[in-house]
Amino acid sequence: QVQLVESGGGLVQPGGSLRLSCAASGSIFSIYAMGWYRQAPGKQRELVAAITSGGSTNYADSVKGRFTISRDNAKNAVYLQMNSLKPEDTAVYYCNADILGRTPRSDYWGQGTQVTVSS
Repeated sequence: QVQLVESGGGLVQPGGSLRLSCAASGSIFSIYAMGWYRQAPGKQRELVAAITSGGSTNYADSVKGRFTISRDNAKNAVYLQMNSLKPEDTAVYYCNADILGRTPRSDYWGQGTQVTVSS
């Protein structure tokens, strides 16, 4: 059974920083793309940033220049460094990974971590 576990959310003032972490565990053969999504109240879930197994990245326009996604393949982990946070970044952030394990290649999701940007 593959699981994604996130950590690092919390309350931060505008202009502050947070670092989210997500680690995959279980019977994993390969991890392909990994990414972070977010969902604000009353809005659809949206892609924030993604990274391929080779390290290529892409970002939502709203976070370019402020957020940085990275991964540690040896640890089956992905990170999201969030700087210059704005109130509109407030949302539940979800980790996502495309994983081949003992089960067929599938998309997996973490449980979500709340990020609140407020003074």
